[in-house]
This record gives sequence, structure tokens and C-alpha cells, in this order.
Amino acid sequence: MPKQKYYVVWEGGTPGVYDSWTDCLLQTKGYTGAKYKSFDSRQEAEQAFRQSPYAHIGAQAKARKQVAGATRPLPPMVIDNSLAVDAACSGNPGPMEYRGVHVASRQEVFRFGPMHGTNNIGEFLAIVHGLALIKQKGFDMPIYSDSVNAIGWVRQKKCKTKLPRTPKTEQLFLLIERAEKWLRENTYSTPILKWETRAWGEIPADFGRK
Repeated sequence: MPKQKYYVVWEGGTPGVYDSWTDCLLQTKGYTGAKYKSFDSRQEAEQAFRQSPYAHIGAQAKARKQVAGATRPLPPMVIDNSLAVDAACSGNPGPMEYRGVHVASRQEVFRFGPMHGTNNIGEFLAIVHGLALIKQKGFDMPIYSDSVNAIGWVRQKKCKTKLPRTPKTEQLFLLIERAEKWLRENTYSTPILKWETRAWGEIPADFGRK
């Protein structure tokens, strides 16, 4: 399980302390000059909220520069206000998980798993999860995926996996059916873009296990 994070919004729609990145993003998207930062505990976040944002944001920026590769510059053609999704699987099939990461901030927006499955299934579910979240919250941003197969499956509204449906994979197939149902019953304007790994490096949502 990912560690709980808390988010301070000093300048945004409604300044305050939030316990999810999604809520933080709702308060800062499209807000010129928004100032926000994540903290590891609520106590630390509430203390920071009572202080100047520059006491924390400047230190954060300095620390990032000192950590090699922590936030490498994005290629100029990449849309920074976007959602990157990726999956990881230990074996194929094997324990599979996926997540979504806000590209500009590198903040994790959602994570699911592990559950027995395949990497392609995880990539497919991650895109649909992202589409549903963006539509629900009213975000205006594209989704990046490095999986040609998953992008194709989403456009066809069908997860064309060859993984057998067994008692071990039944829960996963129920999720697949739910995702396919969402695609059939919903329209969306969110662009789904291919992340060009060879030219741009690993996608920001990569689990870093290669």
C-alpha cells in the first residue's frame, strides 16, 4: 500500500489541507500562481499551512535539484498538465498493479493492485481508470500510455486478453467487464496519447523495476 500523503494548498480555489492528490488538484487546476506541496503526515501539513509557502516550496525545489534524475525535464512536446498511466507485472501473468501519475508534479493520483493478471490488462485498466476519474472530476487533460495494445483495446472498447478466466482470475475479469461496460456507456473527450519511450525515456508513471 502506498504511504498516505497530505497536501497543503496555500494558494488555490480553497486553501487548506487535503488528504488526496485528486482533491488538491481540484483546488489548483487552472489557478494561476497556485502554491501547494505534499507532506508525509497531517501534523506536518497543518503546521506548514500556518507558515509561508516559500519556506517549503523553495526547499523542495532545491532538494529535487540535488537528487539525480528525480524530476528530469520533460520533452518540449509533452503536455505537462496530463495524466500518465502505467502497469507493472512480476511475471506475465503474475502479480499485477497499475497507477496514474500527474506528469507535471509527479504526484501519484491513483494506484491499484497487486492482483493476478498481465501487464497488458493492467495498462488497459489504468487508461479506463484515468478516463473515468478525469470525467468524474471535470479535469481537462490528456492521458499518456506507453502501451499500443492497451490504447487499441480502449478504442475498441474491448480487453482482448488471452488470459484464461479461472477462479484465480475471476475478480480481475469482473474488473475488466466493469471497464468495458464504462467504455460502452460513456462518451469522453480526453485525448489518449502514446508516450514515446525511446525518444522521451520512461513514462512518469513507470514503477522503476526494470
